Amino acid sequence: MTTTSAFTLNYRLDHVAVITIDVPGEKMNTLKAAFAPQLQAVIREARSHQQLAGIVLISGKRDSFIAGADINMIAECQTAQQAQALAEQGQLIMQELADLPFPVVAAIHGACLGGGLELALACDKRVCTANDKTRLGLPEVQLGLLPGSGGTQRLPQLIGPSRALDMILTGKTLRPRQALKMGLVDDVVADSILLETAVTMVLKGAVKRQPWPLRERVLNAPLGRQVLFHIAAKKAQAKAQDNYPAIERILAVVETGLAQKNRSGYIAEARAFGELAMTPESAALRSIFFATGEMKREQANDDNIQPLHKVGVLGGGLMGGGIASVAAAKAGLPVRIKDINTQGINHALKYSWDLLSRKVKRRHITPAQRNKQMALISGGTDYRGFAGIDLVMEAVFEDLALKQQMVNDVESRCGAQTIFASNTSSLPIGDIAAQAARPQQVIGLHFFSPVDKMPLVEIIPHKATSEQTVATTVALARKMGKTPIVVADSAGFYVNRILAPYINEALRCVLEGEAIDRVDDALVKFGFPVGPIQLLDEVGIDVGSKILPIMAEAFGERFAAPEAFERVLADGRKGKKNRRGFYLYPAGGRGRKKGDEQVYKLLQVTPGAHQTPQQIAERCVMMMLNEAVRALDEGVIKSPRDGDIGAIFGIGFPPFLGGPFRYLDQCGISDIVNMLTLLTQQHGPRFTPCQRLQAMLSNDEKFYKTSSSDNTHAASAG
Repeated sequence: MTTTSAFTLNYRLDHVAVITIDVPGEKMNTLKAAFAPQLQAVIREARSHQQLAGIVLISGKRDSFIAGADINMIAECQTAQQAQALAEQGQLIMQELADLPFPVVAAIHGACLGGGLELALACDKRVCTANDKTRLGLPEVQLGLLPGSGGTQRLPQLIGPSRALDMILTGKTLRPRQALKMGLVDDVVADSILLETAVTMVLKGAVKRQPWPLRERVLNAPLGRQVLFHIAAKKAQAKAQDNYPAIERILAVVETGLAQKNRSGYIAEARAFGELAMTPESAALRSIFFATGEMKREQANDDNIQPLHKVGVLGGGLMGGGIASVAAAKAGLPVRIKDINTQGINHALKYSWDLLSRKVKRRHITPAQRNKQMALISGGTDYRGFAGIDLVMEAVFEDLALKQQMVNDVESRCGAQTIFASNTSSLPIGDIAAQAARPQQVIGLHFFSPVDKMPLVEIIPHKATSEQTVATTVALARKMGKTPIVVADSAGFYVNRILAPYINEALRCVLEGEAIDRVDDALVKFGFPVGPIQLLDEVGIDVGSKILPIMAEAFGERFAAPEAFERVLADGRKGKKNRRGFYLYPAGGRGRKKGDEQVYKLLQVTPGAHQTPQQIAERCVMMMLNEAVRALDEGVIKSPRDGDIGAIFGIGFPPFLGGPFRYLDQCGISDIVNMLTLLTQQHGPRFTPCQRLQAMLSNDEKFYKTSSSDNTHAASAG
């Protein structure tokens, strides 16, 4: 037996060499440049074995094959040439593996992502476990990059160009059965027989793979390729809006490999990888990756956490049903729901059943797993079953007296340890806790709708909330699969605080005669997933009408919606929920939404095009940026990092810009202040640059003292 720092080589009696990948001191395997000579050494030693039948590559980690490449390698590169050299080194190692004269099989359990999948692609065969923790994918595009160790060349050759492009352009990960159906792996087996199955594959020898389906072979012809890449580009850019340079480079590199069928594709891949690594878009996307990693480590190290065995939910509406579903399905906790009537309970149960049934239909879970998760959720119209609950999440109407009554009910019927977490989006947590017997156990836990999809939650302690309550609530949010940020108990908290001026400005543009869809299109082109008017429809015009007065009272006139829009609400328009808002929504959700011409009559305006899309976007975004800086200055958020993550995960601020504060640094405080000053002259004092920005201009400051390339912690591309 020979041991290196990350690779262990063992010979079996059947002359199969097993190389075990186990990076010392790390929870997951990640690929580092320093490992190249180590892997080359064990491959050379294996080749020296005279009776060698072949090699199996397997992980020594419990739930990870290889989670990707260490992103710090890219962060440390100062030039495109250095990043290109990294890719070339990776390609060289993978090619050595691919050129071996005997069978090589990758035995995959857990995450096989990025460079990990590229390593597996260089093998002759791949077998993976059926375990739910096993995932395969090339997610580099999510970091503004492309696979740089041969992935753009080997994957199309293995599964066909259209399937490969879909994987690489989206960064999606595949479950085991999906990977088998696609031809990415050759077998899916139980964990217990993974190694033996791989060994059997080696002993059978390399079997020539079946060619792609006829449709894929047609697509590889020149005319077929032209059609394929046109369709793929159109589909990808419909979401990317030309804001992500990696999309165009991926398409070009894959096409080069398919057209020329020589080393040209690999050369193009390495060059593109190096150039993309130096783009501001990739730097911004990698900064998000580092920031979320930092937050996980900080919160995981908090040992002041109260154990949670069972949770409760008050309110069976859309929000309550979503919270209950995620607590059961993601956190695996028993959930007891209380609502004032059985209809609410039934609604919440149906919500969970429908979500789980969609997973069954997609074969993500089995019917038995659905039934097991549903068994965790129960409900009733009284407090029976709440005695042993450790944390109650309240999702009732935005009424202070009602929420205070809920606190009183929980304190009188639950245990002394029970935490009360309110999902309010606007009411101060301190007010909700004002009459509490145990105010130290009252906290805000603000989810975003739909709960099963939105990744962010805001944790809002008031002045008397204990550190243990904060730590426990953060831990629960993480267990539910959310990214939590802790924010101050201030009107609108953080996300709604920066969202309200942004939406208000969009409404003012409409009132000035801009067409509704034109305003939305301008912000989508800027990089938001949906426009501000459509977002208001989805949140609910009635919900916005309750939040804005609270914020206007706290922060002044810049939060007041134009009075004319009261006519929209008075006309019974709530948004998507009743299919009548600024847009009309077809019954049954079929067909495209359309801007409602009647809205212009209500507002007494004639729609047109008076400003450029850039001018519309600048007005809305500048209001958001200015407010984000105010929120930081007032201590609503703890850091620019939290503000960036909150904006990206909470309202879809363009990820390629890195969040409001990284975008401010990128633009330069001088340019931002000048733009706000010009907008103030054109549109009024609501655009006046806040004091913090003016002070930063005077002192030539930035929000981030160091760049994302200064991160030194381990992080993987997967």
